[in-house]
Amino acid sequence: MQAIVLNQAGGVDQLTYQAVEMPVPEAGELLVKVKAFGINPMDFVVRSDEQTLTAFLGTQRPAILGWDVAGEVAGIGPEVSGFELGDAVFALSNGRAYAEYVTVSAAVSVYKPASVSYTEAAGVPVAAITAWQALVKIGHIKPGDRVLIQAGAGGVGHFAIQLAKHFGAYVATTASAKNHDFVRSLGADQVIDYTQDVFEQVLQEVDLVLDTLGGEIRERSLAILKPGGTLVTIIPPLSEELVDKAQQQGIQLTLLIGQSSTEDMQSLANLLATGALKAHVSTVYSFDQIAQAHQAIESKRTVGKIVVEIP
Repeated sequence: MQAIVLNQAGGVDQLTYQAVEMPVPEAGELLVKVKAFGINPMDFVVRSDEQTLTAFLGTQRPAILGWDVAGEVAGIGPEVSGFELGDAVFALSNGRAYAEYVTVSAAVSVYKPASVSYTEAAGVPVAAITAWQALVKIGHIKPGDRVLIQAGAGGVGHFAIQLAKHFGAYVATTASAKNHDFVRSLGADQVIDYTQDVFEQVLQEVDLVLDTLGGEIRERSLAILKPGGTLVTIIPPLSEELVDKAQQQGIQLTLLIGQSSTEDMQSLANLLATGALKAHVSTVYSFDQIAQAHQAIESKRTVGKIVVEIP
């Protein structure tokens, strides 16, 4: 089969096409014929640094990136029930999704709703499970909460707006002017133009902040939270100084690295099936355009999700 591989970390020129052996599903695994895979900011971060590449995918080279996948079940390993050959699924893989076939854990694979395309489904796993765990598992979001989503037009952000509205929250978000209509269409109640306004001057008494940017934006976000509020960040690391500052203000500060979860994946699939959640795919690339896809995600200017299709 064909795969996009890395023999060493580096720029997009290190992403090369190579024939590799088709994986065989082990106990608890499915073999998926890939129809589409999503591109996430973590992809270029892992691609760019040898130490990070090894931390995520081990020392074996070539390595294959990719964690978001949608496709058809092409093989079923031992100790797997509930799936048949040909089933349409999407999954959070343990890497190696940049290929024509990939093995995935059956425990974090769910049926693709018929109303959702493979391309849309491939944009869901990493970003949506991160948003879900931030708001639901850590933030314990409830009706009437005041929530700020930093960078609401991005991959995690655009799912987080939809989820927060689904749970009955008042949702504020930051976005550039060109993305205001987009984030409003997702349900945002208040849109703050970060190029014109200082968000902490126009928003106060917030229960929950989801920080997707880190740096000084994360630190400034503490100022708008109520005592007892929650700040969830997805950008490592956390400085001891910031942790101490949050504790002094009575704020729960949590660094979230999204985790595989059968329950969470099924919850997302249910929302996709009802239309309460939608993956907004702004750009679709072909399998031979991986360099362009990485350049786009590395620009940090993408809207919603970008996805690569395999014919």
